Amino acid sequence: MKVTFNEEVKISKYIYGQFAEHLGRCIYEGLYVGEDNTNIKQVNGMRQDVVEALKRIKVPVLRWPGGCFADEYHWKDGVGPKEERKNMVNSNWGGVSENNYFGTHEFFELSRQLECEVYVNGNVGSGTIQEMQEWVEYITMEGESPMSNLRRENGRDDAWSMKFFGVGNESWGCGGNMRAEYYSDLYRRYQTYVRQYGDEKIYKIACGPNDDDYHWMEVLMKNSSQFFDGISLHHYSTTGAWEFKGPATNFSEDQWYSLIDSAQEMDELITKHSKIMDKYDPDKRIGLIVDEWGTWFAEHPCLKAGVLFQQNTIRDAMVAAVTFNIFHKHADRVHMANIAQMVNVLQAMILTQDEKMVLTPTYHVFDLYKHHQDAIHVMTDDVKEDQLTYTVTKKNDNFSLSVCNYSLTEEKELSIELPKSQINFINNQMIVGEHMDDHNTFEDSEAITLQGFTKFKVNGNVITMTVPPMAVVTLTENKKV
Repeated sequence: MKVTFNEEVKISKYIYGQFAEHLGRCIYEGLYVGEDNTNIKQVNGMRQDVVEALKRIKVPVLRWPGGCFADEYHWKDGVGPKEERKNMVNSNWGGVSENNYFGTHEFFELSRQLECEVYVNGNVGSGTIQEMQEWVEYITMEGESPMSNLRRENGRDDAWSMKFFGVGNESWGCGGNMRAEYYSDLYRRYQTYVRQYGDEKIYKIACGPNDDDYHWMEVLMKNSSQFFDGISLHHYSTTGAWEFKGPATNFSEDQWYSLIDSAQEMDELITKHSKIMDKYDPDKRIGLIVDEWGTWFAEHPCLKAGVLFQQNTIRDAMVAAVTFNIFHKHADRVHMANIAQMVNVLQAMILTQDEKMVLTPTYHVFDLYKHHQDAIHVMTDDVKEDQLTYTVTKKNDNFSLSVCNYSLTEEKELSIELPKSQINFINNQMIVGEHMDDHNTFEDSEAITLQGFTKFKVNGNVITMTVPPMAVVTLTENKKV
């Protein structure tokens, strides 16, 4: 297969974004263990084994504080001396008590350590316009003002950089059960007060549709698109009906393929939503922000409801690779994506238990695909009848090829001719499963890990490879990313 490419279409690094919500053990125990913890290595309360692992996959942006939690979060309760911060009840996720020890200052400290941009989600559902405006002022105002002075009283002289700001979350559901017409008007009003206090323009993101709610997209694009830079889309992959989600492990072959089919629905969703967006935004100024995606399985019967902890298998790795290849295909419209979620929740990169840490198969897909961040999109193909999907990109005249074979039993042959006289792949790795629910545990943390890949040949600019079943492979000419 000979490929051509469009030099103008770049795969945004922000497609590889992460999401950390106050949910289960994502924030507390997963990312933040407290400044007084002497059992786990931490810097300013941030768990260092987790931070260092996340830095290795080049996290470009982190979304916080939610999710459903965002629309019941009142930011002033999470600043100032910790002993004076108010407790709150996390009513969306298990009704647990939240001590607010991880707030605005802690989030920006975590982002500093991760060396990533921030995506803050504001409270529309239960918050006021004044509250939102004051939070933006607290974060970004460099000069004299009531909120910047409050920030200084709380120990931070300089304003922070805030690249992205979301005006509400799931306003059609947990964020207020609103109609599209109502939220569209409300968005116009709230976003007015997301002021630009500094030189950096804040990229404003409107709450977009759930899955295939095309009416919501139509209303927002028609009535309010001149006031936003991006609009969100949420889609979770499940096995069967939403209310009958299957297990994370010990699943059937049918559940292997039905989950991947659910992930592949992302292509149709983006295509149809993009068609609506194109009608009102033909120049593609506005980004589609898939700020919640990933696998969602039935809650474990031994765990408290609402913590959303699930194991992560080689099947989840297939979903991640399939989804990334879809995002790449639509790189002209998809400007950001944020997998749900970073640690200990849903399709997590990392699982923790006390001082132990495990990298999941999904983490390794992010590692394999990091070469595609900000690369030129050469091609993406999804050969469904062959259960194969792949992406080719180019960066600094170096090519990278990532392939996913999600067949349970058959290895697949692939031959690609690239527009370059000679290809020299120097960094060639894969993850592969022997059994369809292979996963890493705290007792065996490297059952699924990166390994070398050698089953390929290069003849000039033609690459021929044999991909094992249940495998994700990356070949790249890049020495560094």
